[in-house]
Amino acid sequence: MGPAPGDPPAATPAMPSTPSPGTPSQILPRSFQWLYQHCPAFPISGSKVRVIVDPREFYQELLDKAGGARKRISISSLYLGTGKLEERLVSVVGQRVAAVDGLQVHWLLDHTRGSRGQHSSRSMLHPLLAQYPHSCSVSLYHTPNLRGLLRRLIPQRWNETIGLQHMKLYVFDDSLLISGANLSNDYFTNRQDRYMVFEECPALAAFYHNLIATVSRFCPQLATDDSTSMPAGTSVHPYLGDLEEYCGAMREAVQELWRAECDRTPERLRHIGNTSNPSFSSTSLDTLVFPTLQMGPFGITNDGYVTKRFLSSAEEGSRIHLASGYFNLTEEYMKCVLGQSRASYSILMAHPEANGFLGAGGFAGAIPAAYTQLAKLFFGRVKDGEQEHRISLHEYRRKGWTFHAKGLWYSRPGQTWPVLTMVGSPNFGWRSVQRDLETQVVVVTQNTALREALHKEHSRLYDCGTEVTDSTFTSPGRSVPLWVRCVMPIIKVFF
Repeated sequence: MGPAPGDPPAATPAMPSTPSPGTPSQILPRSFQWLYQHCPAFPISGSKVRVIVDPREFYQELLDKAGGARKRISISSLYLGTGKLEERLVSVVGQRVAAVDGLQVHWLLDHTRGSRGQHSSRSMLHPLLAQYPHSCSVSLYHTPNLRGLLRRLIPQRWNETIGLQHMKLYVFDDSLLISGANLSNDYFTNRQDRYMVFEECPALAAFYHNLIATVSRFCPQLATDDSTSMPAGTSVHPYLGDLEEYCGAMREAVQELWRAECDRTPERLRHIGNTSNPSFSSTSLDTLVFPTLQMGPFGITNDGYVTKRFLSSAEEGSRIHLASGYFNLTEEYMKCVLGQSRASYSILMAHPEANGFLGAGGFAGAIPAAYTQLAKLFFGRVKDGEQEHRISLHEYRRKGWTFHAKGLWYSRPGQTWPVLTMVGSPNFGWRSVQRDLETQVVVVTQNTALREALHKEHSRLYDCGTEVTDSTFTSPGRSVPLWVRCVMPIIKVFF
């Protein structure tokens, strides 16, 4: 059996430790061979991967893929917005269901975020459910940690701080679009994120389709009258039933899926270098994809482990470009970057004017200042450790835009173009590790065109960045209210 995503490291790697010609070791640097012990691997051709750089292109990709689907559409997102662009997306999905017999559509959204307000994600999808009850379904993940008196007392919007369904996965037949972007107007127009498309990669698409289906088995299902009920055959409930029993059932189901994919990995990897079949030649399969999972409420900590080990094991002289729209590294990640890593870092985060909470009412309006305080504290630790030669911070600022991009790009010593990227939903912060459901992919490639595209992607983002200096935090408008500084040690675990 392969390792489960919450298990300790496996005792024996899935691949030989000594690289030899015609093996996956040619693609994956020696310092990262440990990835085979902790994640399923999917060998693909780099020519099947497209890097999208613009939110309007992301939206058009969703429309095109939904409009051409033949057998399945599986969507996992935090929420679905309620504007005209979102209505058009739902309409395209409905038209395709009407046109293609047997097409199955499933949405996995977050219960709290998807229920906010009278006109919500739920009401947006009611017509689709009513018209196509046998083809369309909607699951609403409800964190098991929001229950009892807490669930009754905490108001809408603030109940989202307890935990969310945060995975951003868009599966259309055998293709996957993975991102950090949600399904709403800002993410389709002027909210910068990252997006990667894997065209006709059936095994990878099937894994994420099955992951969405597995999580959905333990989520309330939406009905056309706006009521919810657990799926038939599911005896556990996220907030009405026993907490330990519910979490154990979800964990076991996800681990079973994960182990099955790990067990299939050796056979998939044998195709690399198989000269007897030209379609599986080492020149066509030049890229490896490793999914990671983080589901803190269920004890699934794979992504956190992989991220920490990656940051710690990066080669001396290598460079890591790391981005997060909400910069709030956990203490463990900070220790990796500041003390354990031998790589150089360029970290890109949102300027307060590019923070999605800018101008929000009430307490939420102070969130940009809170992130300023977190950045200031981290910058102070960089200086105190005399690490300025190795670590630089940058703030994304683009007129009329907000910044939500996350992930990293890794370039080996002496090289400019990345050989590895991590892209998906985690922000490398406390929420990602402890509270939410997260996934991303580690993509390692020898494909020249893909490496160039990754280089252009991070260069384009950093072109909108300004390096942080001492004067950054003393410039007009950057002061942090005293009350924000006082509460940060307490509330940062909710960001």
